[in-house]
Amino acid sequence: MAKGYWIARMDTSDPETYKQYVATATPAYEEYGAKFLVRGGEFEEVEGKARGRNVVIEFPTYEAALACYNSDTYQKARAIRQKIAIGEVIVVKGYE
Repeated sequence: MAKGYWIARMDTSDPETYKQYVATATPAYEEYGAKFLVRGGEFEEVEGKARGRNVVIEFPTYEAALACYNSDTYQKARAIRQKIAIGEVIVVKGYE
């Protein structure tokens, strides 16, 4: 069964409130078996326009990645994030 991944690229206008988003989202990540592969960190803009924060999260399955995103717990966190950050989140099925 293929793993699932979230790939997120964000710019935030309020780093302190972003911490509240992370704290609110953490129970959803734990429930669905998330493992952070990239969480911020140093990066080099080599093509296109980069965002300030880049995150890659691995889930045991593609279905778990989607379920986490759609969960009530994560949607509460998402509402916080959307007030102070712009960017993209995609859910990708891993290559088997």
